[in-house]
Amino acid sequence: MIWAQNPPQQDAAEQSPIQIVNRPALLGQWGMEIPSNRQCVEYYNFRDNNEVVIKSDREWSIGQYQYQIPNNRGEQVSTLVMHIQYDNNQKDCSGVQVDQTGEIQQFFVKWVNPTRIEFCGNDKGEKCFAVLNKQLP
Repeated sequence: MIWAQNPPQQDAAEQSPIQIVNRPALLGQWGMEIPSNRQCVEYYNFRDNNEVVIKSDREWSIGQYQYQIPNNRGEQVSTLVMHIQYDNNQKDCSGVQVDQTGEIQQFFVKWVNPTRIEFCGNDKGEKCFAVLNKQLP
């Protein structure tokens, strides 16, 4: 059947099987206050080329990251994996000096709001241990 000008109207759900969900972006600079040293902020700068730069007191690290948003409606948190490729092996905000070069770190990211996230210990968004606040876009 050929429609001249106007095809019959369909319900919005029938028109397209694709659903668009807007999620806040991880890109930008985030700051995390260290509970044992509130005067020192650890910064995470997530760049759009999947590079991350981390600065914590005198320590700084560079690496690559992968950020996976939830793939089904039941999931609450995103997954963040960082592969640290270089660490200058200086003391961080916690006073710890560890060369993290070569480490692979995995976190579960729970969005509190578009400018506040938490790093959590499991994929249900529980056992959260760090709060990061957006510093720069």
